[in-house]
Amino acid sequence: MSTDRIRVGVLGASGYTGADLVRLAMGHPNLEIALMTADRHAGKPMQAVFPHLGMADLPDLVTVAEADWDACDVAVCGLPHGTTQEIVAGLPGHLKIADMSADFRLRDIGTYAEWYGHEHRAPYLQPEAVYGLTEYYRDAIAAARLVACPGCYPTAALLLLLPIVGAGLIDPADIVIDAKSGTSGAGRGLKEGTLFCEVAEGIHPYGVASHRHAPEIEQEVSLAAGRDVLVNFTPHLMPMNRGELLTTYVRLSGGASAADLRACLETRYAAEPFVHVAPEGMAPATRHVRGSNHVLLQVYADRLPGRAILVSTLDNLVKGSSGQAVQNINLMFGLPETAGLEQAPLFP
Repeated sequence: MSTDRIRVGVLGASGYTGADLVRLAMGHPNLEIALMTADRHAGKPMQAVFPHLGMADLPDLVTVAEADWDACDVAVCGLPHGTTQEIVAGLPGHLKIADMSADFRLRDIGTYAEWYGHEHRAPYLQPEAVYGLTEYYRDAIAAARLVACPGCYPTAALLLLLPIVGAGLIDPADIVIDAKSGTSGAGRGLKEGTLFCEVAEGIHPYGVASHRHAPEIEQEVSLAAGRDVLVNFTPHLMPMNRGELLTTYVRLSGGASAADLRACLETRYAAEPFVHVAPEGMAPATRHVRGSNHVLLQVYADRLPGRAILVSTLDNLVKGSSGQAVQNINLMFGLPETAGLEQAPLFP
């Protein structure tokens, strides 16, 4: 198949991640939106749901049952967690799949059932799912049919932690992640906790000691450490639309210094187009990456002896979801990895 024209079907196009996938595809030299599903808005033009996308020639929204998958080369799933597995199981075999939900991220189906409250609904597909953290699974993604794109918090955490854990520079048993995200991370569905009056002019933790991204972070950090690892992870909801910032506290190991952590990250990401170590003294901010597929990392020596403070920031809807999905689709179809993703961050 020619890669000049890749026909994309978007499951859940009326959600925030689905809409951002469409936005990115509109500026991509090879992607064409062939169909979009949104059961509640089926029959409507995309402009009626997202007016900012109204200038594009897009197909009307349809139900999943009405979708013509023979007209697509890849399905991108932006559906709520727990709804993707059965739908993916029913898709035709010729389709490549980039799943932005959590339904195929956890390799162990028992762990999935424990954290998501129900048995895995397509367990026979799980072994073929490739974890889509692009910078670490590039070759496997390029050969995959089904890619499970990581969550936004795990992407921000793992890009920061995997090199230094793998190099033995920190104690993997002492990792504390203080995470903050904009409200778009909670999805577009109507929820009391994300109403304007509930989130404006305030900040609050949620999913304390129980957030479903914790086992995903632990899965990958454990692989890097070569042993089972638990992390202390607490997310907070911020009164902003998009963006994510993690402040991570670690204990140094083997006589390492904060400078060693910085050197490790700089070496690991020197050739990466989207992951950057900020200059010393620069405090990364969500506004530095807003609307882009870029990630900023930073390292500080802690005042406490033998410890360091790490910071990572990304846009939860782009590198934390739809942008990483496009990055993976590029690999799956043999395109330049940066295609359609080279736009600079929006500022202010």
